Amino acid sequence: MSMRRAVTFYAVVITLAAAGLLAAQTREKGPWWPSPHGATDQAGNTNYITPEKVMKALRIPKTGQTYELGHIYEPSMPQYGDRPFYLITHMAPAPAKDGQGFAQQEYFTGYIGQMGTQYDAFGHQGRVVRMADGTLKNVYYNGFTQEDLTGRNRGQGGLENLGVEHVKPIVTRGILIDIAAYKGVPTLDSRYEVTMADVRGALAKQGMKEESIEAGDAILFNYGWAVYWTSPQKYNDARFFVGENQGSPGIGVEVSRWAVARKASMVGADSCCVTIQPPVKPELGNVHHELLFGGVGMLENMDLRELARDRVYEFLYLNLTERIKGATGSPVRPIAVR
Repeated sequence: MSMRRAVTFYAVVITLAAAGLLAAQTREKGPWWPSPHGATDQAGNTNYITPEKVMKALRIPKTGQTYELGHIYEPSMPQYGDRPFYLITHMAPAPAKDGQGFAQQEYFTGYIGQMGTQYDAFGHQGRVVRMADGTLKNVYYNGFTQEDLTGRNRGQGGLENLGVEHVKPIVTRGILIDIAAYKGVPTLDSRYEVTMADVRGALAKQGMKEESIEAGDAILFNYGWAVYWTSPQKYNDARFFVGENQGSPGIGVEVSRWAVARKASMVGADSCCVTIQPPVKPELGNVHHELLFGGVGMLENMDLRELARDRVYEFLYLNLTERIKGATGSPVRPIAVR
């Protein structure tokens, strides 16, 4: 090899290495896997909610007052994109005989795990990764690939791995970080990206220390955005910059990485996507990826107005996902107990 070719070759190698294209990414090891919870783990940071953690959280309530932190599921709720919600009740028959019994039931069609107050499980989003052998693969939490998720059933009957049924019950300490109150506004602007300065400022205003957030805690962000729930386009129906839709506020990559470092069991917020949507600087990364790959589940479309109104910043938090085998997410009725 001539000197010129050698220089060119090594220049290419250095460039590829800097871009991460020569990393030895395999099913066993990659940029965000294996998980600290084990190479086969599918529960993420819900593993931090130990029996001791649950018992400690149960000692938080002092009044027993409960707060509903989710929205009612109904056809009029904002739907992200073209996700359908169809519910019909099979009505009771006309009365025919005194004392005769009857029953009613309903039929439902929709994105059951990805509508309304929704929990994003680890099979919801992944990233394309070039592996060590040069192939491109869709990779998810803990290095699970598309073949692991749908290789045999092609999606029929749900995911073969990383379904929401693997999420452990979230009965833990909840922390509300009221960003809207910290900024002195009822509602953040639609294009506002929450920074770490905001997070630390809000915690300080609430009389809380960042270091007090423990592994397994659930972190909830209040943007004040739930006020627009009855106006789907304003709330953010994914038709960006059409009519009233100017996107929605949320955290950025910096805050998502902080939540992963704090070992949060989950992150929730009162907007469609938790993250600012659409992103201001997508080149910096993807909040969903940072959280989900880091073992942190997500709860979107919360209603934190009453909790924020009463300035309840620490509480017992109940977030029980439905055990829908192979689903990418789940409806949730999240509850805070003061």
